[in-house]
Amino acid sequence: MNIIYAPAGTISAKRPQQGLKDIKTSGFKDVLFDGTIYINHRTVEENIDFENMIKPYIEAIRKNDLRTTVARAPFFYDKISDYSNLVECIKKFIEKCVELGCKYIIVRPLQSLSKDISEWEINHRFYMELAEKVKINNVMILLENCYRNINGHLVRGVCSDGKIVSEWIKKLNGELKEERFGFCMDVGTCNLCGQNMYDFAISVKECLKTVILRDCDGNRNNAMLPFTCVNGGKSQTDWLNFFRGMREIDFDGELVINCMGQASALSPILKPAILNFAKNIAEYCKWQIEIENLVKKYPSRVLFGAGNMCRNYMKNYGEKFPPLFTCDNNSKLWGTSFCGMEVKNPEELRKLPEDCAIFICNIYYREIEEQLRKMGISNTIEYFSDDYMPTFYFEKMVMEDK
Repeated sequence: MNIIYAPAGTISAKRPQQGLKDIKTSGFKDVLFDGTIYINHRTVEENIDFENMIKPYIEAIRKNDLRTTVARAPFFYDKISDYSNLVECIKKFIEKCVELGCKYIIVRPLQSLSKDISEWEINHRFYMELAEKVKINNVMILLENCYRNINGHLVRGVCSDGKIVSEWIKKLNGELKEERFGFCMDVGTCNLCGQNMYDFAISVKECLKTVILRDCDGNRNNAMLPFTCVNGGKSQTDWLNFFRGMREIDFDGELVINCMGQASALSPILKPAILNFAKNIAEYCKWQIEIENLVKKYPSRVLFGAGNMCRNYMKNYGEKFPPLFTCDNNSKLWGTSFCGMEVKNPEELRKLPEDCAIFICNIYYREIEEQLRKMGISNTIEYFSDDYMPTFYFEKMVMEDK
């Protein structure tokens, strides 16, 4: 899974070098090539040549040796009645994307401004006008789920129904007789529309290529780091169903982290700090999505910890990926049975084969890892998390030998 940073709010449009350098320094290797930073409503309506405007951006990306796997085309469709200029602008933008080696280009669908034409009709026409360009350049257009603003109320808009999205993309690819269209799922938009992200992910499984990670309060459109929009100590985004959905479909595409709202509000002095935090959060999200794959990649495994996290491991993965045993620092538990496993002294870990991984099932991850390394344990040590399991163990913990 590839992690990508969306630079809007972090870089200066006229002088993007410093912002992109900070992004690279924070550990990101891939940035979103975002046309919306430079191309606006006036640029399109007046048919302004944007190539000179975007040149510093491209040069700075290359100078910092950053990849650009995913691009975002300009969008402001609620203001455009005739989208012919927009099509031409996007075609030119696609050429720049190809120069940078982009694989996917997010092109938001149009909202029909007339009751006489359906959203499918206007979007079929719109995307087919771009089809030849993407075929020639061997890239893929990604549709994106959108919201609609009705008198200040944000409701589900174009491509917010997963089944319809899948039908559209199947029809578009069928007409081209090759896969040139896919889907980008915006988590923030799902939250604004009050959607169950588990169900949404299942419905777009076959065409989902990219996910945009951003947080918001569910009422106003914003782009904040995941887990940072809270009220009363509770997240305003349903991350539980998001991670469950991503795991269920075994998502392995592009993960774009967007914190434009927070980054825009910060002084340039503070931006590097939020970039480091964004990188950590992005890696955490990747880890949570891939946690089952992490467990199954090892030929054998043992657990460290004989508590509820261990119970949750056994409830969800005990049959598919059975551990050899578990161990615990509590000497009173040694030799007892826990979830069908023997609880052993951590000293037994010294006898493990080299290809056996140790999964820490305890929130004191770093402390336990340090303990094991000081013991001279050289096996791979992984962290297990039961925060977003398919099912949970809710009963009061009772030792089996009592």
